[in-house]
Amino acid sequence: MTISPPRPPGTRERPGEEAGATQVLPQRGLDVPPPRRRRDPDPDSMPVAIPVGPRREDPPVGADHVPPPPARPGGAAAYRQPRPRPNYALRRALALALLVVALVLIVSLVMAAVRVVGGLFGGDDAAPTTAPPATIAPQVTALTPEVAAPTPSPDAKQGAAAASGETTMVKTMRLASDRMTPKSIVAGPNGLLFAQNMMYRHSVTVFTPDGALVKTIPDSVDLAKYGIEGHAGVSKGAPVEVAFSPDGKRVWVSNYSMYGAGFGPEGLDSCRRGDGTDTSYLYQINTATFAIDKVAAVGAVPKYVAATPDGTQVIVSNWCGWDLSIVNAATATETAKVALPGAYPRGIVVSPDSKTAYVALMGSDKIVTVDLATRAVTEFAQPGGGPRHIVISPDGKFLYVSNNRSGDVVKIDRATGAVVGTAVTGSEPRSVAISSDGQAIYVVNYGSGSMSKVRTSDMTVMQTVPTDASPIGITYEPTKKQVWVACYGGSVLVFDDAKLKG
Repeated sequence: MTISPPRPPGTRERPGEEAGATQVLPQRGLDVPPPRRRRDPDPDSMPVAIPVGPRREDPPVGADHVPPPPARPGGAAAYRQPRPRPNYALRRALALALLVVALVLIVSLVMAAVRVVGGLFGGDDAAPTTAPPATIAPQVTALTPEVAAPTPSPDAKQGAAAASGETTMVKTMRLASDRMTPKSIVAGPNGLLFAQNMMYRHSVTVFTPDGALVKTIPDSVDLAKYGIEGHAGVSKGAPVEVAFSPDGKRVWVSNYSMYGAGFGPEGLDSCRRGDGTDTSYLYQINTATFAIDKVAAVGAVPKYVAATPDGTQVIVSNWCGWDLSIVNAATATETAKVALPGAYPRGIVVSPDSKTAYVALMGSDKIVTVDLATRAVTEFAQPGGGPRHIVISPDGKFLYVSNNRSGDVVKIDRATGAVVGTAVTGSEPRSVAISSDGQAIYVVNYGSGSMSKVRTSDMTVMQTVPTDASPIGITYEPTKKQVWVACYGGSVLVFDDAKLKG
């Protein structure tokens, strides 16, 4: 992976220019990426052992030696032996030791008395003597990155830090590689970003916020090891989207199709319900080890994935099945498949109380709700033409929906389903991200080759910036307040949105 310096403001990178990439991948139309080309992932980098130097031994300590007194005339019997002199140093040391012991005993008695009094009068609000263990996010610092972090190169001056409703995005990095064809990119709560490369690279690429590529995860699995029969040998997937568990310790990855023994023809975006398209699988990946540790059967051509805020369920939209898979997160089993009243389900968002899923039916121009307890489905809103992606405001009051065919993003009141604001952003708006403070949303315009920032209070387009060809995935990285854009041709662009215009 290489990084190229940003272009001067106002210029566009031409499709195929791909500075820093080792291969230029041609672009296609709606949800159809470049031609397939398999490439084996690079072997893992091994950490270099640090040799331990020889230990320095302490110098030997010799015994004290007191020379005898000089001989006197007449022999030793002629003189009285001198009286031994008192060892004042030893006496002082013993006295000091006794003083220290006494002080330690006094302090211990005082502390014990304080604890007793606190127990008598402190009440239920007293702090426990031992703090509960804190939740520790998975760490990847022990791994050697496959590609080191580049040096950020902001393409404009920046000012002071501010809220996202006031800041101006500045491009800082362009990460390009022939090992990527990212369909989506998603940031987790613990400083990791996962980019899904479909069947064109059969992999997931993991980054840290500084731009380091820390891991390439192959999508190859032996399904028999997960208790799934009928697919002898190694099977491959096609990673589409990903959802983090609330604690960031796991991610769930949808696979557009599966490839290997016992699988039928791969799915197509032009499929129809009941046309025989084969079903696929959901992977669970451990974010500390980057190992695929669970596999769950879902529907035909699963696309979007959402985890409930309480972490108990994973919701998957099945594009060709026109239904929704509900998966138990603990057991990795599909507990329900809910038929939907429309074609091509795509985006999903779950309410803060984990009770309701909102699902965009891209082929039927509407959003429906699914009660996750009763499985009841209700029509909720008609946002526009081709609703694709949904995000929810941090306070849970509003939904923001991209309309791929209408070329806009709408704001919906979650209490009523009414559209209360619209922003026209560009041709074929696809994925949407929202800032941590909820003051801005970001949308990639696939047909325009651009990305727009919209202020949520009044749905004003604050900024539209050029991207590489076919921008299709976007995420907001909360630890650095960055916007990451995945471009299908093999690049990821990073924008800093933490500061005012310089």
